[in-house]
Amino acid sequence: MSKLDELSQAVEAGKAKLVPALVQAALDEGNSATDVLNVGMIDAMDRVGEKFKNGDIFVPEMMIAARAMKTGVEILKPYLASSGSAFIGKYVMGTVYGDLHDIGKNLVIMMIEAAGFEVIDLGIDVPVEKFVEAVENDPEVKIVGVSALLTTTMPAMKETVEALNESAVRDRFKIMVGGAPVTQEFADEIKADVYTADAASAAQKAKELVLGLAG
Repeated sequence: MSKLDELSQAVEAGKAKLVPALVQAALDEGNSATDVLNVGMIDAMDRVGEKFKNGDIFVPEMMIAARAMKTGVEILKPYLASSGSAFIGKYVMGTVYGDLHDIGKNLVIMMIEAAGFEVIDLGIDVPVEKFVEAVENDPEVKIVGVSALLTTTMPAMKETVEALNESAVRDRFKIMVGGAPVTQEFADEIKADVYTADAASAAQKAKELVLGLAG
């Protein structure tokens, strides 16, 4: 078995202690940094996401796998920079103003990073203007993720999405929404581009969106 295969299995199994050494071993074996990222780790997280959606694993297992990948990415970052390889885009993420929940947001961030994005985490209780500034000040932002975990903060999500839709650079990015009270119907009503029900779906959809934007 190649080191790349071993790495992929270790990420999928969430073996964070083994991953850094396997990343290095896969590089030493002659694999490019991009292959180590895509084949060794992102493909493994795709399988983890699929298992989660099928109900074969649950949030803790998914978080453990995402953390394992994160340890590998830290080793890989200098190689990606020197090879000119980049992540597939930047993803802005935040919980709307008035909402102090961050567990769901943080889980989405872990999965989005595992899908190959650089995430700009705006945090919780984020004012509308901060979302808009984040996309207007950085042309590399491909997607904005807007999270609301309370029914009472859904109007804040509506206001945030409206402001993003009115942005002068609206054609540069897509808007994704999610959170416990959010539905597809609500996402359509506020004119968000995409609604996803869980972190694994968010990561998969984000990749599809960016590859579509690039295509």
